[in-house]
Amino acid sequence: MRYFLPAYFVVSMLTIFLLRTYLVRARTGIDPIAEKWQDDVRGYVARWLIVLELLVAANVVLFAIDGSAYARLMPFAALEVAAVQTIAAVILIASLIWVALAQAQMGNSWRIGIDPDAKTELVSKGMFGVSRNPIFLGMRATLLGLFLASPNVLSLLIAVLGDVLIQVQVRIEEQYLESVHGDDYLTYKAATARWLGIRTAAGQAKQV
Repeated sequence: MRYFLPAYFVVSMLTIFLLRTYLVRARTGIDPIAEKWQDDVRGYVARWLIVLELLVAANVVLFAIDGSAYARLMPFAALEVAAVQTIAAVILIASLIWVALAQAQMGNSWRIGIDPDAKTELVSKGMFGVSRNPIFLGMRATLLGLFLASPNVLSLLIAVLGDVLIQVQVRIEEQYLESVHGDDYLTYKAATARWLGIRTAAGQAKQV
């Protein structure tokens, strides 16, 4: 795991951030990093998400190369067993594949943050047919996997803080999508669960 976790961190950054940013920019000429860091709720959440990413990197580095420093993070010894680390690896790999596929299905509509100057297509098929936020859902799973891979006080804090920030960001983006797409988004919202669900015969989202 001390080799797997740093490798996973690098591969995930290359795959779901750098590669996807390059592809969207090359296809459209638009910078998909849309967050403008305003002094509002959006900007506040965006700044904390950057802090969160730095904390994840610090946790991974300490876990991999500095045992004495990592010990100060108060690891949960009961979770530092092979079975839990195997589960963590499965969750992390599955969540990375899930996020990458969801990004691919979003195509040129993928953005980091909200781009008020561009009306992107409302994606509602594929993975977006079972979740309105499959990318954020994958990120929540990633936070759980990271905690199980290196269970300590810092990684627990990262998981809790990350989930709160994702919950806030999702609601901000949903309000934006409703303002841009109107009735189309309201119909999609009624038929599809925020996180994971199936569509009933009546077209309403049934969460599972």
